[in-house]
Amino acid sequence: MGPAMTDLTLAIDFGTSNSAAAIVQDGRLRRLTLDGTADTLPTAVFFPSETGPMRIGAEAVAALVAGEEGRFMRALKSVLGTPLFHEARPIGGRRRTLADVVTAFLRETKARAEAQTGVTFTRVLSGRPVHFHADPARDAKAAEDLRACLAAAGFTEIGFCPEPEAAARASASLSGATLGLIVDIGGGTSDFSLFRSHAGRIEILASHGIRLGGTDFDRAIALDHVMPHLGQGGQLKREFGPGLLPMPNEIFVDLATWAKIPFLYTRETRNAVAHLAKFAVEPRPIARLARVIEDELGHDLAFAVERGKIEANAGKPGAMIRMGKIERGLYAEIDAASMAAALTRARADLDAALAETCRLASIAPPAVETAILVGGSSLMGLVSDAVAAAFPQARQAQGDAFTAVVDGLALTATES
Repeated sequence: MGPAMTDLTLAIDFGTSNSAAAIVQDGRLRRLTLDGTADTLPTAVFFPSETGPMRIGAEAVAALVAGEEGRFMRALKSVLGTPLFHEARPIGGRRRTLADVVTAFLRETKARAEAQTGVTFTRVLSGRPVHFHADPARDAKAAEDLRACLAAAGFTEIGFCPEPEAAARASASLSGATLGLIVDIGGGTSDFSLFRSHAGRIEILASHGIRLGGTDFDRAIALDHVMPHLGQGGQLKREFGPGLLPMPNEIFVDLATWAKIPFLYTRETRNAVAHLAKFAVEPRPIARLARVIEDELGHDLAFAVERGKIEANAGKPGAMIRMGKIERGLYAEIDAASMAAALTRARADLDAALAETCRLASIAPPAVETAILVGGSSLMGLVSDAVAAAFPQARQAQGDAFTAVVDGLALTATES
């Protein structure tokens, strides 16, 4: 006998780096453990080169770390609304689009939620950033893409709620004030909601969002700290005649971008790197780049950057980005100061977004009494520093960094 049909709505926070699901059952909030005993599921997939099922979450990361042959993918949410999302490519033994991959991830999320609860879910309330993209047409396309993937995964009633507004509902009790601000910094976007508390209920005054998140921090750090060791910023001898040419930058930007790494492992890329190696003034860094492409070490490098970022953010002495898989003993030093320098533009964007949120709500910054930080990347000192500078009089509170959004989605689903 299969699971019983109910009118419960499944709340899904499909995130750039992590995902989560929750329900409200018999008046109680219940987070679902989709990945062992964890409240969150890494938004990652792994397709074995040979026959075998797709793996998701921690199992996908473990397959990459173990060096299994196959295709690892992460940060798929960041590709919603772009042409890349619908391009068919050889993945896991057949041609698939990234839309197919996201659908498969969401279908497995739904199946795990159903297995755990004994419920067949047809209704879903999904989180969404305030803006997937700054461009309105691309933003609308991204929402359409996510809706189509949820439908293909088996949901027939699909709703959306802006992620910071969901987090506000889950975190209102932390404000202890009438005017609060949610600062939700995730893997791919930064979202903000100003709200008033009314006897335990909240009124959203304004929401704003920008395309900036932890994966953007990683890219900036990688370009500043790591890619020069692989040849970025170098020079090429001309094939004919005197003089030097600058090293092209595109391959380094793609290698520093989580979502684009899997698509660098092609014959065209290998040929392009071989050409760079032939004419590089300094061949050793390009030899390292060739090793990354040939041995498909891009994701190992990205995880090393992420670990270095976390070490530097925690103030760990001797923090570094370890690149020993590329070349024995290779590393890049990183500390709070060098990381802040790499993230100067990100800080400026964050400052501007906080000011714009106040402008949209017609609220003067000194009126904000509490700022509640949620999202995995809100743990970065950059974020708390920016909030303190914009709202020096406001009390800062750390919400449930990884689950505030899904909790709020589940609570919101009971109100609709």
